Amino acid sequence: MPTVLRIGSLRFHFYSNEGLEPGHIHVANSDGECKFWLNPIRLAINRGIKPADLRKIEQLVYKNREFLTEKYYEFHRR
Repeated sequence: MPTVLRIGSLRFHFYSNEGLEPGHIHVANSDGECKFWLNPIRLAINRGIKPADLRKIEQLVYKNREFLTEKYYEFHRR
């Protein structure tokens, strides 16, 4: 499960066996984990992350979209 970015208590990662899915990123904190699709950016799954934290995470996904997309496909297209 490669971690591609850390911001504060947030860990942005993906799972190595998900290369057949469209580009996405998992984000974990001490409360749980969520998954955002990268194109278009939208929440796919939330497991335990509070709504206010989800909004912040979504903003960070938008801000880092190009980097996260690049890392996702860089790993899955080896």
